[in-house]
Amino acid sequence: MIVLLPHVGFLSETTRMLAIHDALRARGVEASIATHGGTFEHVLRDAGVSFDVLEPRLSPARCAEFIRQLPGVAARPGPTFSVEELRALARAEAAHLRARRARAVVTGFTLSALLSSRLAGIPLIAEHGGSFMPPMAERGLFPVPTRSPLPFARFLPQRLQRWLANEGPVRARGFTGALDQVARELGVEGVPTLAALLMGDLTLVTDVPEVTGVSREDLERWTPKDPRHYRKDPVLRYVGPLYAELDLPIPEEVERFLEAPGPIVYVAITSAPRELVADVVRAVEAAGVRVLVAATVHALDHLRSPRVCVGGVLPSHRIFPRVALGVIAGGQGSVQTALAAGCPFVGIPLQPEQEWNVATAERRGAAVRLSEKQGRGRAMTAAVRELLDRPAAREAAGEIAAVFARIDGPGRCAEAIVDYLEARAPIRDHAAADGAASSA
Repeated sequence: MIVLLPHVGFLSETTRMLAIHDALRARGVEASIATHGGTFEHVLRDAGVSFDVLEPRLSPARCAEFIRQLPGVAARPGPTFSVEELRALARAEAAHLRARRARAVVTGFTLSALLSSRLAGIPLIAEHGGSFMPPMAERGLFPVPTRSPLPFARFLPQRLQRWLANEGPVRARGFTGALDQVARELGVEGVPTLAALLMGDLTLVTDVPEVTGVSREDLERWTPKDPRHYRKDPVLRYVGPLYAELDLPIPEEVERFLEAPGPIVYVAITSAPRELVADVVRAVEAAGVRVLVAATVHALDHLRSPRVCVGGVLPSHRIFPRVALGVIAGGQGSVQTALAAGCPFVGIPLQPEQEWNVATAERRGAAVRLSEKQGRGRAMTAAVRELLDRPAAREAAGEIAAVFARIDGPGRCAEAIVDYLEARAPIRDHAAADGAASSA
C-alpha cells in the first residue's frame, strides 16, 4: 500500500495527488489517500475517490491561516505550525501509516509527513518542490528575486544577490525549527534546511530538461556537496509536467464570455491576498482587453463588469487554450498548465520557487516576470500589451507545449515510485507477504 497525504488547503496539490493516485492504481499498485481535511477536501469527493480524514482535522479557516503565514503571502512570515500541532499531526499520520501497512507515503506540503514517515519507518516521496532543486542552485540558475526575503538585499550588487538566491535555500534554516524540535522529541531524523524541507527520500522533479536547462543525467546523478544540509541519501528523478486537469464543466456564464469577440486575459492567482488579485485585474483591464478571473476562494464579485467575468474554481487546462494570455503567480502547476496550452503569461512570483518557475519560461521567451508592485500598476498593463503584440512569445510557449505533449507526467511519477520501491524490496514480494500474514 502506498498512502498519499495531500495538504488540501492547496488546490494544485490536491489535484496533483489525485493524478498520481490514479496513475498508481492504473498500474495495479495499491494506493489510498489520507488528509487532515481542509479547503479543497470537496475536490476529492467530487472525483469519487474514497479517502481517510485524520485527526487533528484542519478546517478551511486553519488552512487559510496556514497559507497566510507562508513566505510570499505574509509580509512577515510566521511559523506555519506550532510544536504541539506538528507533534499531534505526525503521531496520527504514523499510526495511520502503520495501520495501512504502508510501504511509502507521498506528499506535497503536508510538512508533518517529514516526521511521520520516519516514525513509521518508511520512505517519504515528495513532489511539491517542482524543479526548485539543489542541482539548479549549484549551477547558479536561480534568478535574482523580484521580492527578496531579505529587506536589505536590493542594495547589494547583482552578483551577490544572485549568490544569495542560489545559496539561500541550501543554507536557510527558516521554518524548520519546530520540525527539528519535534523530530528530537520523537527520536527521528530532523530537517536541517529549507532545501531538505522541499525534498523526500525520493523527490519527483516535475519538469523537463528542455525547460530547466539541467540534463537528466546531471540531475539524477546529483549527490549533496555538503550532506549536513540534507536528510540522508536523497534521490532525484525527472518525471515531467504534473498539473491540474480538473474534471469540471466550464460554467455557462464563462462559456459565453469566452465565445465573445476580442482578446481575453485569464487571471488565475489563487494562493495570494485578495487585494493583490483585485489590483492585478484592474491593471490588466487597462490594457484594453477583457478579463476572466479564477476567483477560487476569493470574494471578487465587485470586479464584475461587461469586460470582467469572475468565475470560481475553473478547469484551467480547458481555459488557457482559449485565451490570449494568462496572468499567474508562478506555482509550477499554473505555469505548466499555461505552457501545455501554448499560452504565454505574465508571472508575479510571491515565493522563491515561483521566481524560478517563471524565470524558466521567461528565459525561453514565453513569459514576462514582474514584481508584486509592478503587477499592481502600469508595468502590468505594458506587459500585457507587449505579449499580445509579440507573436514570438506564443511560438515559444508552443515549443514547450510540444515537449509536454510527449510526456505522461502522472504515469512517470507512478513509474518512478514503483522503480524506487522495487529497488528497495520488490512490491510483489511485499504483497505476497501481506497476503500470507492475512491468511495466518
